[in-house]
Amino acid sequence: MRARNYVVGAAFALLAAGMGHSALAEDIKIGEINSYSLLPSFTEPYRKGWQLAVEEINAAGGINGKKLVVISKDDGGKPADAQTAANELVSSEGVAMLTGTFLSNIGLAVSDFANQKKVFFLAAEPLTDAVTWAKGNKYTFRLRPSNYMQAAMLVEAASKLPAKRWATIAPNYEYGQSAVAVFKKLMSEKRPDIQWVDEQWPPQGKIDAGPVVQAVAQANPEAILNVTFGPDLVKLVREGNTRGLFKGREVVSFLTGEPEYLDPLKDETPEGWIVTGYPWYSIKTPEHEAFLKAYQAKYNDYPRLGSIVGYQTIKAAAAIIAKAGSTDTDKMIAAAEGISMPSPFGEITFRKIDHQSTLGAFVGKTAQKDGKGVMVDATYKKGSDYLPSDAEVAKLRPKD
Repeated sequence: MRARNYVVGAAFALLAAGMGHSALAEDIKIGEINSYSLLPSFTEPYRKGWQLAVEEINAAGGINGKKLVVISKDDGGKPADAQTAANELVSSEGVAMLTGTFLSNIGLAVSDFANQKKVFFLAAEPLTDAVTWAKGNKYTFRLRPSNYMQAAMLVEAASKLPAKRWATIAPNYEYGQSAVAVFKKLMSEKRPDIQWVDEQWPPQGKIDAGPVVQAVAQANPEAILNVTFGPDLVKLVREGNTRGLFKGREVVSFLTGEPEYLDPLKDETPEGWIVTGYPWYSIKTPEHEAFLKAYQAKYNDYPRLGSIVGYQTIKAAAAIIAKAGSTDTDKMIAAAEGISMPSPFGEITFRKIDHQSTLGAFVGKTAQKDGKGVMVDATYKKGSDYLPSDAEVAKLRPKD
């Protein structure tokens, strides 16, 4: 009898294990990689954003009836570690696609991995134009507006300034180099009278602000393009304020209007800089108000731009898989090319020609309110209005 019970029990155990495996097989797994330990000011709100998206997707029935599971890894800000994480997610975890990354050099490393291994990659944040153009590939798509797009938005305002002598300050890696190059190109096309009198290239995350500020001041520009962000931006602003670098000079700055970079500046926030950013407190569209309400209800906190990026990355991934009706890579690529979907900033589309989304950005000016940095006079710029023509893109992007 004991032997019989053992056999029956073993059979039930195997059946239960099989059912458990079957249930797990029903989940759709997405791999997510980001620099959580290196850049928490952006990536922690980003994580909250994608976690909210996962919760909403599963509460609404998942993806074609299957539960969405996101498996996340920290790349530590190192391209090699990001590729190792990508390999583990694909080989060991069996994810349907890869998402995420922040730094441009890491985004390019994961894009190269995706191309070699034929894995779908939805880049969330990296801004270098190379992701979708010079080093673009059939497996890589990008959500955020690129350096080209944000530069074109800023140049629209910057080209109207009377300043002719310009200096640039940017971190010396892929993102900074790309941003400066495209801004100078677009600005010089609109204003051939401009002179570029100085360039400063501090190492990312290790700026020595004193010598940088001194060198720019000696060049005596009438305007400055800034591409630094995070702790480097705080150091630059503090030193620049102390030495009077910004007094009487126009400043145009990538990303500075994002709360994660404005907030640490507090009452040191310089006023009147032309910036891209995210004025969550003044966006009154139904789409954004719905997102804001859900985010604040879940976290009892206000969103940062990272929150939007994380949220929309997973929403986009789910929409692509749902449209494909499959986690087959080629079917997901076919579904993603030209797909349109809602976002907190309104409808966006992933273009077929270069896999760039048309998510836009806000352009406005920095100001202080109650001892805190804010973004004022902000206007939303649709990404689709700031992209080159298909003919130009065809020259920039290698054929798949």
